[in-house]
Amino acid sequence: MRILIIEDNRDIAANLTDFLSARAHVIDVAGDGIGGLHLALTHDYDAIVLDLMLPGMDGLALCRKLRGEAGRQTPVLMLTARDSIDDKILGLEAGADDYVVKPYALREVEMRLKTISRRMQPQGLARTLRVGDLSYDLEIYRVMRGERRIELPPIPLKLLELLMRASPRLVARQAMEAAVWGDSPPDSDALKAHLHILRSAIDKPPDKPLLRTVRGIGYQIAADASA
Repeated sequence: MRILIIEDNRDIAANLTDFLSARAHVIDVAGDGIGGLHLALTHDYDAIVLDLMLPGMDGLALCRKLRGEAGRQTPVLMLTARDSIDDKILGLEAGADDYVVKPYALREVEMRLKTISRRMQPQGLARTLRVGDLSYDLEIYRVMRGERRIELPPIPLKLLELLMRASPRLVARQAMEAAVWGDSPPDSDALKAHLHILRSAIDKPPDKPLLRTVRGIGYQIAADASA
């Protein structure tokens, strides 16, 4: 599996990385919530190990943004030192799929990761995103609008994937900027410029418009976006 570990304790992160890497898993690590959200939005992972207490953005807020604003369904295993039922419910309500309480056995972490990853396997096997007559084959980076092939630069392509994964939900501007630039977004016109490139490519007349701007809130790709 490809696993993202979001943990600010270097010793804990190193122990998890060493154990899981030795068992043939591919590991990425982030030491804070903002960096972790950036990796989670810009890469495909089979599962995420998420610490509850993080600098920059705590695990609950990160999970809510991942599920709500970005619409990503990557399985999340939350790590917490809090073992009350209320704390566990908070984590699950934020969007976590499972949790383990510190201290934990490394074998248990791997077992739980495999379990939540298997739950998502049918969705994970779908490598082509579709909204109306727009399709994006993630394996070969091919975007089609009906029979028309669309070529996109890297950043508009990332934005397209983010919007199609979330469809028909809106994606907040801040979530889109975090997905592309992490915690160092460029000037305010950069996102607008990339979205203009994306809109010009996928919504050429006489095709029905799919990309919609909701002023002050965010953006949406949906089959009824022109409504």
